[in-house]
Amino acid sequence: MTLEWEQVIVHSADPAALGQWWAEALGWVVVYSSDDEFEIRPAPDRLPGLDFVRLDEPRKAKSRLHLDFRPDDQAAEVARLEAHGAKRVDIGQGDQSWVVMSDPEGNEFCVLGRRSQ
Repeated sequence: MTLEWEQVIVHSADPAALGQWWAEALGWVVVYSSDDEFEIRPAPDRLPGLDFVRLDEPRKAKSRLHLDFRPDDQAAEVARLEAHGAKRVDIGQGDQSWVVMSDPEGNEFCVLGRRSQ
């Protein structure tokens, strides 16, 4: 049996706006867009992707899934994402080597520090 990881689904109030935000933040390409869905990938033929799907109910609790990113330069990437509209978020993480941020709809993600050798 073989499984291929196709995508991560992100429920969104405005899939096109949030999907475009992430496409620009990650430098990914749009592979599908409709009124209720917006899919991006690293390249048209590369998986997995992120698929933003309309959900018209408000978020009720903290998300149980978030993405972690490991840049070459954490400080520069955090500054770039803040300039792009991300916000730093305090979720009680204390003093850590990663920075917790949120996208325009409040979905949290982490920008990790350098990988230990």
